[in-house]
Amino acid sequence: MRTLLRLVRPHRRTLSITLLLGLAGSAAGLAQPLAAKYVLDALSAQAGLLVPIVLLTALVLASAVINAVEAWLLQRTGERVVLTVRRRLAHRLLRLRLAELDVYQPGDLVSRATADSTLLREACTGALVNSANGAFALVGALVLMFVLDRPLFVVTVGVLITVAVLILLVLPKIRAATFRGQQAVGLLGAALDRALAAPRTVKAAGAEARETAGVGVAAELSYRAGLVDARYSALVAALSELSLQAAFLTVLGVGGALVATGSLSVPTLVAFLLYVFYLASPLAQLVTAATTLQQGRGAVKRIDEVATLAAEDDVDDPHDGKGEEADGSRAAEAPGIEFRDTRFGYPGREPVLHGISFAAPRGGQTALVGPSGAGKTTVFSLIERFYEPTAGKILLAGRDVSTVRRMELRRRVGYVEQDAPTLAGTFGENLRYAAPHASDEAVTDVLRATRLTELVARLPHGLDTDVGPRGVRLSGGERQRLAIARALLREPDVLLLDEATSQLDARNELALRDTVQRIAQRCTVLIIAHRLSTVAAADHIVLLDAGRIRATGRHDELLAADSLYRELATSQLIGS
Repeated sequence: MRTLLRLVRPHRRTLSITLLLGLAGSAAGLAQPLAAKYVLDALSAQAGLLVPIVLLTALVLASAVINAVEAWLLQRTGERVVLTVRRRLAHRLLRLRLAELDVYQPGDLVSRATADSTLLREACTGALVNSANGAFALVGALVLMFVLDRPLFVVTVGVLITVAVLILLVLPKIRAATFRGQQAVGLLGAALDRALAAPRTVKAAGAEARETAGVGVAAELSYRAGLVDARYSALVAALSELSLQAAFLTVLGVGGALVATGSLSVPTLVAFLLYVFYLASPLAQLVTAATTLQQGRGAVKRIDEVATLAAEDDVDDPHDGKGEEADGSRAAEAPGIEFRDTRFGYPGREPVLHGISFAAPRGGQTALVGPSGAGKTTVFSLIERFYEPTAGKILLAGRDVSTVRRMELRRRVGYVEQDAPTLAGTFGENLRYAAPHASDEAVTDVLRATRLTELVARLPHGLDTDVGPRGVRLSGGERQRLAIARALLREPDVLLLDEATSQLDARNELALRDTVQRIAQRCTVLIIAHRLSTVAAADHIVLLDAGRIRATGRHDELLAADSLYRELATSQLIGS
């Protein structure tokens, strides 16, 4: 409830106006039975009907207009609350640290920003306002009923209290059912994301039926949870309707007996029955508001999980990067990248790096080689501060990277991932993704350096050509060159290349190797590679094995001195 109130606090002025309108509408509704009694009294006394009828008509019209304006303001405010929640969730989800993203399914996180946030529309606005309006109208109706006839009032309240107790017992079950239902929706989103993220793999494996079955299981869970929610909601609706029917029949029986004995007039009985009918509206408001609030609380619980998860922001953490600057003279002489007894292990897994130490000099290429699982890509992840080392230090130009803000660090480090991911959008948008304000001259130079000029010329709309979801309209080699061009356009101090030429033909690989050699004259280049031609051209080679540095040196030195390197050179590395 605190979360719900916090979300509506910025809209308290609009909600206050809406609440006043609702109260005015309720007041107009409360006056209608009295106006009807006024009409009946005028008929009985054979007095003039113009004033009573005009008054009743005015109350009906005023109630309708006020309720319409109130509904519009509530809907608009609800949409604004959902917009705010989605913006905040997007802000937090995109800034989650990789260690946290590794725990949750992307589809489940997406459902929290879409399906869960939608449930807050009514919970944050309509439910709160309707609770106040319904309570006011209910109390007002009961007070007027008490004024009209106390015996009938006691009978009515007795029936309502009995049913209200039953409803209060059911409401917590609605919240639990909603939470389970939204969890099931998250599982459904995760199952779909799993299949749609790798459509070629699914089709090549002939796994459509299996994936469909997996999605079907998640959909079945969502269906069952929805049925439980619907069952309890229907029970609450039935109880509220039962209370009105019971109250009406009881009042009709007792009131009829009182009229027969002369203790109650017919106009008073009619007015009292009209108030019983009037109770349907505030009771429906209260029941709907209570149900919606329970559903909203279930959604808030899942949304708050993300808020708690994102307590430490990967980008905007105010404590990030606080530390001492490196000495200027020493920084000029320091290696581009240096690891000092660095250790790391992924959460819940065995350690990956066991105290590695090496230095990648400025103005040169350093290659990381080793068997699969040796920790090469983990080294790159630690440089980018996707994860923090459990011990030891990593230095960038003599400065501990933990004292450099992540945004600043990643601005200075270019990273080309092994699978060269491409985002949906145009070729130009992907190219400028890391440097959106790059000049046209810089773009032209990078396209020429990565041999993409001819490709762009062939594209139907040049740089404005859409590359499709995940870049499916480009070949693997084209996506890889695009990823390299994207990193180069940022003009980084350190360039990390993780198997960046694995999908290139010999001609393009040779051209890009020359480009990288030129870049290495002004920045630090670290390469993970399995191709002999790439490794042999490196100025310095670090051989990793099971998270430890086995040997360092140049290609010829390692080939002569280390048996594992020789094995890699004749098996994993291309060449004899």
